[in-house]
Parts: sequence; C-alpha cells; structure tokens
Amino acid sequence: MSQDGDGIDLGTSLGYLLKEASSALRSAMEAALRPLGLTVTQYSCLELLAQRPGLSNSELARGAFVTRQSMNVLLQGLERDGLVIRPEEDRVGKVLPTRLTPAGLRMRAKASAAVRSVEVRMLGGLSEGERRAGFALLESMIHSLRDDATAQAPS
Repeated sequence: MSQDGDGIDLGTSLGYLLKEASSALRSAMEAALRPLGLTVTQYSCLELLAQRPGLSNSELARGAFVTRQSMNVLLQGLERDGLVIRPEEDRVGKVLPTRLTPAGLRMRAKASAAVRSVEVRMLGGLSEGERRAGFALLESMIHSLRDDATAQAPS
C-alpha cells in the first residue's frame, strides 16, 4: 500500500513496472535506431510494411499505435526519403496501399538488426522457459484487458 493509504504502491505495482519496462525498451530502441536516422515509429512502419505490404494509412496507424494524421505525416517523410511509395491516385473505393522501396527494404533490414540486438540484450538473463512464460503472461494480460474493454463498451 502507498504511504497515504489510498494510492498504488509503485514498488509493487505490476502496471507501473510494465510502464517502466516499456519506457526502458523504447529508450534502448531509440538509441539503436538513432545512427540510422530513424525513430521507433518510423521503424515500426517499415517493419509493418515489410511483413504486410500494401497496408493502408489507417492500418499502419493502428499497428504503430499513432493517429492516422500522425501516420500520414510520417509516411510523407518516408516517401520524401525514398523509403516508401504510395499511389498518387485513389483507386475508386479502395484504400491507397503503401509499399517499401528497395531502399526501404534495405533500411528495414538494418533497423531490424538493431532492434533485434536490443531485444537480445533485454532477454539475455532469461532461460528459454522463462522467455516463453513471460511471453504467455504478457499475452494473457493483454487479452484480459482487451476482453474487459470489449465487455464494458456501451452498445
């Protein structure tokens, strides 16, 4: 229990610890990507497009956890840098698919290696069993929170 008796004890709060881990991971990823001239969000976009070519702006925004407007600005920059291409004209009734250019594919490969090294460092002190268990626990927490949000959403 916290000192005032009403709040959350940050020393024993799993939510606070997850946020701290998330912040540490993001900082380490930013440091690894900085020499490549990329942000974490730009890298996320390149990775999403490499794994799922042709995603729309909305799909990319959801996958990178940003707004559609932010993703549009980000895509304009990646397009200007020659890392992605988007059709200039809207196909009637269709979304505008975004694809990586050859330069974008090369940048994604370099960025993925940099991010992978961060993840290897993060998991370095864990056994394979501990990694699997941690993954399963985090997935369960995510599903529980998403299921609760769906169940509580007004109809």
